[in-house]
Amino acid sequence: MPLPDDLPRLLTLQRPPGAIKLDYDDFVVEELALYPADGSGTHTYFWLEKRGLSTLQAVRDVARALGVRPRDIGYAGLKDAKAVTRQWLSVEHIEPARLEALSIPRISVLDTTRHRNKLKLGHLRGNRFAIRIRGTDPSRLAELQDALAFLRTAGVPNYFGQQRFGGRGDSWKIGQAIIHDQLEDATDFLLGRPNEHDRGDVLRARELYEAGDYEQAAKRWPGMFRDEKRVLRSLQQSGRKRRAFRAVDRATRSLFISAYQSWLFNRVVGDRLTAGTLGQLLPGDLAWVHRNGAVFHVEDAGVEQPRAQAFEISATGPLFGYRMTEASGVPGALESQLLASEGLTTESFRTGSARVKGARRPLRFPIGDDATIALGADDRGPYLLLCFELPRGCYATSLLRELVDDVTSGTFEHEVTEDPRNR
Repeated sequence: MPLPDDLPRLLTLQRPPGAIKLDYDDFVVEELALYPADGSGTHTYFWLEKRGLSTLQAVRDVARALGVRPRDIGYAGLKDAKAVTRQWLSVEHIEPARLEALSIPRISVLDTTRHRNKLKLGHLRGNRFAIRIRGTDPSRLAELQDALAFLRTAGVPNYFGQQRFGGRGDSWKIGQAIIHDQLEDATDFLLGRPNEHDRGDVLRARELYEAGDYEQAAKRWPGMFRDEKRVLRSLQQSGRKRRAFRAVDRATRSLFISAYQSWLFNRVVGDRLTAGTLGQLLPGDLAWVHRNGAVFHVEDAGVEQPRAQAFEISATGPLFGYRMTEASGVPGALESQLLASEGLTTESFRTGSARVKGARRPLRFPIGDDATIALGADDRGPYLLLCFELPRGCYATSLLRELVDDVTSGTFEHEVTEDPRNR
């Protein structure tokens, strides 16, 4: 499911249609390490290739084979399920030879080394992609190459991708309800309100919830949906939706709130793009230094703009929270108006249901000078091969939607890389 069409695009070209992920090999992702392992220490780092598995499922499979707990295995980022991906993982007090000897379906250990520390989430520089776009018009290659060249200079709108919002695309609505302290609505979004994205037992469980049959709904939810089952058991006992929602795991609640922050951020990106200021600094902006992630207040936009044109810095948008540094001037007014339209202030993110500090995020991201698009062919027919690197936290779909239209992902269920319950 692509991002909503009401989020504007930077490019105005007539985009050809395209399909991705018709095969696992059509979407190849390779992690770019933040630092090299030093070759010594009690932690074994292993370079893992997986096919058609989420990172969390691969972690569970490796942990089971080694006889350790999944939480004993470290990883820097969550990678797509419907893809071929390579990334570093770590485990302590396990000899490299044991990892090299593993035989697990859809998983290969390609290399091992040692390091002194466990690999932690976020310890990556970015990701390298090689994506085959099928079902498109090869005659548009030169036009798309020109478009890619423009994006190498201008950057790409830093929208959060669909993965951030769950399989139904509405997890942000649960976060919105939490921030508004409307936990009854949050419970309804979590357990009911079936839509066209629901299938099988999940659809039936939502229908049973809407009918008030909490016992049968709990039985219908598949086993991986632990939060849904806990909330329904609480509902059976108390009949109170507000109280029942508190059975949702704290980490899962944080994911919902993060989805709402991301939805609001996307709106700011869209507004700045429409206003023509995505790559332009304004007085009062908070600028992001791409080299190290530092943020500073822009006092003289004219002085700083050459650095933005050189892609050294970019304006930022809000991941709203009670401790987030707020922009001023026109950017600050835009962000305040968005919050006001939601009936919120930054203090709204410090409630009994949630305490979210907030952060800043660049409005655009670079794709590097080596980003290319070329024509290829195999037994499935012609395709366009798009190769590029992205900083961590940026979404390939944001680049794809600038170049091709109606991007679909084959006949497989769309993967969700950020929510371990695969909502």
